[in-house]
Amino acid sequence: MEIDKKVALVTGGGTGIGRATSLLLAKRGATVIVNYSRSKAEAEETVRSIHAEGGQAVAMQADVSQDQEVRDMVEAIVRQFGTVDLLVNNASITRHIPMADLEAVTGEIWDELFDVNVKGMFYCARAVAPHMKKNKQGAIVNLGSIAGQTGLGSSLPYAVSKAAVHGLTKSLARALAPEIRVNCIVPGAVATRWWAGREEQMQRLAPNLLLQQISTPEDIATFICAALEQEAMTGQAITVDSGQTL
Repeated sequence: MEIDKKVALVTGGGTGIGRATSLLLAKRGATVIVNYSRSKAEAEETVRSIHAEGGQAVAMQADVSQDQEVRDMVEAIVRQFGTVDLLVNNASITRHIPMADLEAVTGEIWDELFDVNVKGMFYCARAVAPHMKKNKQGAIVNLGSIAGQTGLGSSLPYAVSKAAVHGLTKSLARALAPEIRVNCIVPGAVATRWWAGREEQMQRLAPNLLLQQISTPEDIATFICAALEQEAMTGQAITVDSGQTL
């Protein structure tokens, strides 16, 4: 599937990996819907950057953890642009909690992370699926994490939520085949604002990676676009981590 002239929805599209993906999709000719929940200024700045390069994009607010907000957003996209061809389920949140501090992991934190990181991806996939099936083609990429493979991450609930995303990818691939392909990109450490205040820790990690460098958002965006285009692949989790998990 070529990206040119497709309509692409990128959740959490105003910052980090989402921003890099929005910019690259627009550069490749897609009309990009830059979704945001709270980062309005960043989403609008991403749209301005796309327009400055001659691309097409709009910012749309919706909290992906709220099913009705997701459905309303997708219907607004269809009214304005006719359909949705591509979905990048990027929006995710975390809480930084030491892995051994089990008492700090409250039910509220479990619900918060699963509502956005897992249910939010499902809601978005469910909302766009009828339009993709109507077109007899579509592609979805979910953003996982090596935390979901190793069990180690910014918090225990985050790692478990990303493991669930990997499982969700396989289940959606089965549920939506053959018209819609669903894959997962699994980043390791990426130089985004998630490292804010912990830049020294990030720099200490880099020499211990096989490639001795932290991935950039642009590195991940490149693989996301490749997965969207690859018509012979579904249900796969592709790790992009500079050798971190070897």
